[in-house]
Amino acid sequence: MPPVLTESGRDLIFRNARTHKYWLDVPVSDATLRELYDLMKWGPTSANMSPIRIVFLRTREAKERLRPTLSPGNVDKTMTAPVTAILAYDYNFALKLPKLFPHNLKVSESFRTAETIAANADRNGALQAGYLILAARAVGLDCGPMTGFNAVKVNEEFFPAGQSLLPGSDLRADILCNLGYGDRTRLSPRNPRLEFDEACVLL
Repeated sequence: MPPVLTESGRDLIFRNARTHKYWLDVPVSDATLRELYDLMKWGPTSANMSPIRIVFLRTREAKERLRPTLSPGNVDKTMTAPVTAILAYDYNFALKLPKLFPHNLKVSESFRTAETIAANADRNGALQAGYLILAARAVGLDCGPMTGFNAVKVNEEFFPAGQSLLPGSDLRADILCNLGYGDRTRLSPRNPRLEFDEACVLL
């Protein structure tokens, strides 16, 4: 049998991990962000399509570009976070499939309609967003994921048509995630979770 994660590892990634709003004034290094990505990229996606693309906002100037897109309740927590990640999904993900799924070069033919492309980019991008949170916790970062923002405005500001940050991509913002070292002295009591029998069925 393969080894299992230790109890302390499970605590780090799940049981003791919290969503943070308040941040310590401690920078996050570029090396840590690279370490985060190099861990999260191994999570599975359909046909290994890996549609997520991440823009890490680290500077005050970059954060100010994001400010007008945020819901009022998300402004302070975002502007004080060391890093805010824009998690976007690449609707041109099929262009990367010859590299990512080389044993079946015809798989791209399965993603030709706008509906199929959007469904697969969104579903698998959301999977990868979850992997990012777990990977961030694994490398010692705290997270504050958010959906309270205007995605249309984010796309207009960071991903305007014809000016892609990544060549050949068609990026659509879906989630924001603040990253850094959270102030645990300001955490609220943890909300409950459903028990097994409330959420699961064994057949």
